[in-house]
Amino acid sequence: MNFLRSLVGKLWITITCLVACVLLTLGLFLLPYIDTVFANSGDIKRLFTYVAIIGFSMTTFFGLFLLTKITQPMQKLIQAANDIRKGRYDIRLNLVTSDEIGELANTFNHMAAELEKTIRSLNDEKEHLSSVLRSMSDAVITFDNNGDVILVNPPGQEVMETWQGLKWDEDVEGGGWAAEVMPEPLIALFYKTMNEGKDQSADLHVKQDVWEASMAPLYSGNVIRGAVVVLRNITEQVKLEKMRTDFIANVSHEIRTPLSMMQGYSEALLDGMAASPEESQELIQVIHEESLRMGRLVKDLLDLTRMEAGHAELMLRGMDAGELCERVYRKFAVRAKEQNIELQLQRLASNLTLELADEDKLEQVLTNLLDNAFRHTPSGKKISITVDRIKLQSGAAVKFVVSDQGAGIPPEDVPFVFDRFYKADKARVRGESVGTGIGLAIVKNIVESHKGSITVDSNVGEGTEFTFVIPAESVK
Repeated sequence: MNFLRSLVGKLWITITCLVACVLLTLGLFLLPYIDTVFANSGDIKRLFTYVAIIGFSMTTFFGLFLLTKITQPMQKLIQAANDIRKGRYDIRLNLVTSDEIGELANTFNHMAAELEKTIRSLNDEKEHLSSVLRSMSDAVITFDNNGDVILVNPPGQEVMETWQGLKWDEDVEGGGWAAEVMPEPLIALFYKTMNEGKDQSADLHVKQDVWEASMAPLYSGNVIRGAVVVLRNITEQVKLEKMRTDFIANVSHEIRTPLSMMQGYSEALLDGMAASPEESQELIQVIHEESLRMGRLVKDLLDLTRMEAGHAELMLRGMDAGELCERVYRKFAVRAKEQNIELQLQRLASNLTLELADEDKLEQVLTNLLDNAFRHTPSGKKISITVDRIKLQSGAAVKFVVSDQGAGIPPEDVPFVFDRFYKADKARVRGESVGTGIGLAIVKNIVESHKGSITVDSNVGEGTEFTFVIPAESVK
């Protein structure tokens, strides 16, 4: 700092100028009088000169004294304050004095220590909050009162990037307000939260996903300074809830029909409506068949539940897939002859051995697939079973193909054929044999439990082809 621009420099200049003015004033009035009255005027003039020199020296010494005792500590205090302003909160002053400046230095050190402690606590809280936000699987986004994003965690950043790239309806409530700083689906919720000043929640449908949004206002005193929203992807929950509802409805539907028939025919027997033993036998036979149908439904449901829960045990051992296909072929040969359907078996490889597989479960898979094929294939058409050994990246495998020339499955229904109680078109099901609707779901679970895969290819009016692949070497 320039000395002349400092407080001490200005004070020194002032005192010096004051002494000079006093001496000049005295000189102007006394020098003529001294020349006329005193005989030795030179001594008097030298006295004035010495007094002037001493005055200037004393003011200079006084200025240097002030510089040492006041200005330098103040400069250190200013430098320390500037360092704290720049973020160096560990700065302390070493001024050991008992005057006001020393007290000021002690107060400054105490203030700096408290400030450092407060800043450290704030940083710790910030890191804690940041760690909590990073560990959350839900998306958290904080907005100010203008809709600008001020805080977001990684899942929230992904949501922002994904939603910002989509095209939204321009007529949505909010009229594009804050559209450049927040995703369009949140604008209406943000607008409502800011206006009402209380928590809001809504389910947002974005593409094929469903998001649960909970937004709360952020207050600064009595003024709303923004809002924070928590987004949770509940698509799977919605699907599971729909599956649960559909499952209950389908089970109720499948059980209601045989129960109604059993109740009706049993009431007919109790009322004596059967006129002959033959009619009674016929009613009893219907009740028996419907009870068997309900038993099959319950058994299939229990099997499917055990497999999906991972409780079904596989009896894994070596087996020949070719012999299995021949046995299933012979089992359905009589049915094919009765329905006038041509049944073919093709073995395209000599080695069709599976090292580890459950033969009974795989027979159940082929039986269910062939049963579906016979129920959907009209007379005069063909059903074929093809088995071959193929090479995959993971090793050797055996491929089974069951194809028919039936009515086929509409393209929009193909992705759902392995769902429980799936029936694309009841009109295409032959009346003499109605399935439980969960056979293909069981088939898929059995194949996947063998670490295999199953696909379906169908064209309406041309037929359907089911292909499943089972690893030939091992199941781990």
